[in-house]
Amino acid sequence: MFDHVKFGASDYAASKAFFVKALEPLGVAVVSEGSPAYGVELCAKGNSTSLCIFQTAEKPAHLHLAFVAETRQQVDAFYRAGLAAGGRDNGPPGLRPKYSATYYAAFVIGPDGHNIEAVCHAPEA
Repeated sequence: MFDHVKFGASDYAASKAFFVKALEPLGVAVVSEGSPAYGVELCAKGNSTSLCIFQTAEKPAHLHLAFVAETRQQVDAFYRAGLAAGGRDNGPPGLRPKYSATYYAAFVIGPDGHNIEAVCHAPEA
């Protein structure tokens, strides 16, 4: 559905470091970067949809971004990496049956207060 999502960060360096580390378990890496005003572009291998982060002068509005994980182990790894990158817990890895029987997700609050989620819809292997 999306080609890319671009949003501002009040602390570009902190946001870049957080997203690079937190999303690495999901196969996401930096594919291009310019000045902080242009920002950084991150993509998952084999996927053309990108996440772009740039420096903004204002505190940005809060977002909820959910990233696809192929396995529950990736969700667990995302959660650990997100906390290690300075994120705050907003829901540990686990099933969320109110969404669906196989909705396995974890939530971390990033540097600008964004709710960052990794979700796996596959049944337990």
